[in-house]
Amino acid sequence: MIYYILSGVHLILFGWAFYNILYFGIKPSKSLSWILICFFFPFIGVFTFLLFGINRRKIKFLELKETKKRKKYIKSTFKNTENQHTDKLESRKAEKISNLIYNNTGIPLEVHNKVQVLKNGKEAFDVLFEAIKNAKEFIHLQYYIIEEGKILTELLEIIRQKRKENVEVKILYDAIGSFHLKSKIKKELKEIGVEIHPELPLSYGNFIFTLNYRNHRKICVIDNKIGFTGGVNITDEYINDDDFLGIWQDAHIKIEGDAVANLHKSFLKDYYYATEIDLGKEERYTKVHKAASDKKIHIVSSGPDYEQSVVMQQYLSFINLAEKSICVLNPYFVPTFPILEAFKIAALSGVKVTLLLPEKSDSKVATYSMYSYFESLLKAGVEIYLREDFAHSKVIFIDDKITSIGSTNFDCRSFEHNYELNAIIFDKEITSEVREEFNLRKEKANKIDLDEFLDRSNKQKTLERLCRFFSPLL
Repeated sequence: MIYYILSGVHLILFGWAFYNILYFGIKPSKSLSWILICFFFPFIGVFTFLLFGINRRKIKFLELKETKKRKKYIKSTFKNTENQHTDKLESRKAEKISNLIYNNTGIPLEVHNKVQVLKNGKEAFDVLFEAIKNAKEFIHLQYYIIEEGKILTELLEIIRQKRKENVEVKILYDAIGSFHLKSKIKKELKEIGVEIHPELPLSYGNFIFTLNYRNHRKICVIDNKIGFTGGVNITDEYINDDDFLGIWQDAHIKIEGDAVANLHKSFLKDYYYATEIDLGKEERYTKVHKAASDKKIHIVSSGPDYEQSVVMQQYLSFINLAEKSICVLNPYFVPTFPILEAFKIAALSGVKVTLLLPEKSDSKVATYSMYSYFESLLKAGVEIYLREDFAHSKVIFIDDKITSIGSTNFDCRSFEHNYELNAIIFDKEITSEVREEFNLRKEKANKIDLDEFLDRSNKQKTLERLCRFFSPLL
């Protein structure tokens, strides 16, 4: 009797899930994976779908309350802006990329900036901490991961000194990414006047609706004059030689100029979301400071609060508009079908496509899934290099002219669920510098040979296929 009751409940739940997948799913491959999971894993499958798979962009009844608030804030913040500097870009493809970002986000291109590329964690922390030490008015920090260690200890010492100088300090951290950040540290920071807040906390009543939506951005804004963004978190992974992954390698950038104000607007939006305090109306937080340089930067903000998958469209535009070369450095390569096809089309049409990826990562499922895409890419002429060290950088540049550095991985999670941020730099000099570093790392990597790759073991192939089944859900 109990068996029939449970079977009936399972069929009802599966029917509900099937309806939502059928009518609100976007990608057939992802929809099929969810249907199979919901059917073959009674109760657990539907619960997992509710947590991680439901399309809250289309099902307005299940749209996050916080997402509605973010959308309203975005419209009010950027309603009076125009993308008026695209005529200063050197090519039509650069204009198209800039217009795509502007029409998706409302964030305009800025043209008076100075940019410094920070090639690894140590360099990034040295420059970041020096800039924080020189802050006069405020320091605003936002990271996915903040965890105990030497890096955080050094940062806290600087913050204590800046608070003695009456410099304002506000910190945002992701509740999941910084799960191990101790209450003792947060309490100490609050006692010295630092405002520190979690983003998307897993509290009673919103657990189901927020677990799958993480804030993956890395932002630092100092006095609205200097900004930092990229892939670096506040963690010792960048200085400690881990037995499995070694010292993490990452890319970050320092920006001085008018693009810092747009970077800051992303922080202010997230601060409003975390605290319901709107700082965007205060002049000191919105004042634009132009730099005596001409680097053109477009800040790309992406997340469930936008109607489109902004960063996926950004990456697709890079791949589709490239004429000579595409170079990608990324730690997690689990591409969506459109991204995969775009890479193959580019390579088959004569564009040189080079992927520099880690041989292993902190996720075995992601690693095996990544390998599962290699065969079709190699057959299309894409060159793939594997690094022994763990490259956490999220970089793509095309035709030695346009570079993107930020927080976004090549996977469904970054494209659909995470709040991400990239900076597009339209500059030959910066791209040349990035390419030089890319080539140095490529020389130390192992190029995959198609014939040797096809000869891998059946066990390896089976693991790849099994993990690829879950790739739309990663």
